[in-house]
Amino acid sequence: MPSFDITSKTDAQTLDNAINVARKDILGRFDFKNSKSTIDLDKKNVSLSITTEDEMRLDSIIDTIRSRMIKQKLDPRSLDLSKEHYSSGMVIKKDIKVREGIDKEYSKKIMKVIKDSKVKVTTQVMDDIIRVSGKKIDDLQMTIAALRSAEEIDIPLQFVNMK
Repeated sequence: MPSFDITSKTDAQTLDNAINVARKDILGRFDFKNSKSTIDLDKKNVSLSITTEDEMRLDSIIDTIRSRMIKQKLDPRSLDLSKEHYSSGMVIKKDIKVREGIDKEYSKKIMKVIKDSKVKVTTQVMDDIIRVSGKKIDDLQMTIAALRSAEEIDIPLQFVNMK
């Protein structure tokens, strides 16, 4: 029986390259001259820590990181920007988590999209991966098309292990 896995992963080395290039871009800009802006990538927890003086610079740094991720062929939707920035003395800080895997909330959304597509496939949630299997490969391809066109899923999905 044909099957494939749905996952959401970000290549750590490519992300590191994108952050390094963004850091160089920001340090070379005129509006960041003599600023105390830093971008740190925690490879162990896969998260970013941004420190800067004001909100305008913070938004500019995030835009630069997103554009560098796009140029490195990474999906910027993998950055979890939901957590607000906070003040720490004269600077503001923002911690950005990079999404790895599919959590329960998004797995429910994915399962709902698959069920609403009315394609005859079965799904299994296995930790942070969803396995989809069906009798025909055409059913699996229709499921992939339905997930790609779904607007309520705002995380990057990869379809791997097609057997």
